[in-house]
Amino acid sequence: MAGENSYPKKEMPLWLALIIGRNPKRTLIRAACLAAFCYVVFKFVLLPVRVAGISMEPTCLDGSWNFVNALSYLRSEPQRGDIVGVQLSGRSIMFLKRIVGLPGETVAFDKGVVKINGRALDEPYQRNGSKWDKDPERLDPDDYLVVGDNRSMEMEDHTFGKAKRARIVGKVLR
Repeated sequence: MAGENSYPKKEMPLWLALIIGRNPKRTLIRAACLAAFCYVVFKFVLLPVRVAGISMEPTCLDGSWNFVNALSYLRSEPQRGDIVGVQLSGRSIMFLKRIVGLPGETVAFDKGVVKINGRALDEPYQRNGSKWDKDPERLDPDDYLVVGDNRSMEMEDHTFGKAKRARIVGKVLR
């Protein structure tokens, strides 16, 4: 009687079965795959960025989190109005700014109005008054002019300017 020496299987508690399933090995493999997938996505595709400062208000609030899609410009170039991540040092430190000037254009600020090749730019996202003045500047073939949405700040307190295409990491998910 071989069956008499075998011990009865102990039933797994319900709470443990809900957490790790009835097959712990399979659950561990699934958890490892999920962790690897999340690592790849959040390290190379959707880059988390915490907003530090008020230069993009009211569009992106100070202290909020956004994701930069690093794949967004693989098949197309950045467009005017896009909010982009501009890398400063590595992929971990970047500014979030809006593109207002495209390569080859002449960009100026006249009493707070952005002028592209002498014509006023329609900026429906711009809600704050501005008194910025800046002489016309021609952008190089690989330069974009990026600026924050909060133009009520003094121009000297605001970080903006030319960004090389190679420094534009991707488009912010909205």
